[in-house]
Amino acid sequence: MRVPALRAGWLRQTFVHWAFPPDAVQALLPEELVVDEYEGSAWVGLTPFVMADVRPPAVPVQVPGLPTFAETNLRTYVRHRDGADGLWFLSIEVACPLMLAARAVGAPYNPGRLSVSLNGDAVAYAGSRWVGEASYRLVVRPCDPITPTERDVWLTSRWRAYTRRLGMLWETPVEHEPWPLAHAAVDVLEETLTSAAGLPAPAAEPLVHFSEGVRHVRLGASRPRVPTPGLSGG
Repeated sequence: MRVPALRAGWLRQTFVHWAFPPDAVQALLPEELVVDEYEGSAWVGLTPFVMADVRPPAVPVQVPGLPTFAETNLRTYVRHRDGADGLWFLSIEVACPLMLAARAVGAPYNPGRLSVSLNGDAVAYAGSRWVGEASYRLVVRPCDPITPTERDVWLTSRWRAYTRRLGMLWETPVEHEPWPLAHAAVDVLEETLTSAAGLPAPAAEPLVHFSEGVRHVRLGASRPRVPTPGLSGG
């Protein structure tokens, strides 16, 4: 992108991924999008993190008082029917009411009480919505850094997000440096976000990664998604 709409850092991010039957996830998507499968499965990720130093593009990160807050996404991986891959958010938990402005393009933000804390070598995340009973609690212990596999990159590196509002699909471009990844051991995992989104209970244990984060995130302006003529995806 030439000029981002926002800059930020995504720090202390954990990726908890479950494999699901594609049909179970496809039922939650708008008609323009299809599940992007890896080895025959759809994947859903619970990704809590710290959204740090949120600012307009011309504001330097050194400016004091920039917004920093906890956020947690429940997301899956999709393709537009013209072939372009991206993210679809099943829900977004956020501790900063300012982010609710993104509901204008259909981003499914839910304001709530969220926290990210360190306790020795453990990272703890917790959140509950102000409205409704959906909540989560996650405690992980990061392991040594890894060289990401093809699947690791597929799960963590997407460069657009889709939303839908007012009868239109919207696209938000994203740029940042590669994620530094480590495996992580799970001490605690309790969550009702997946069931609140309409998903069945996961059939297997999740795949879990941790990242100290990326500090040079560039979020582009959301715009209506116009399919490329002559292309189709599946």
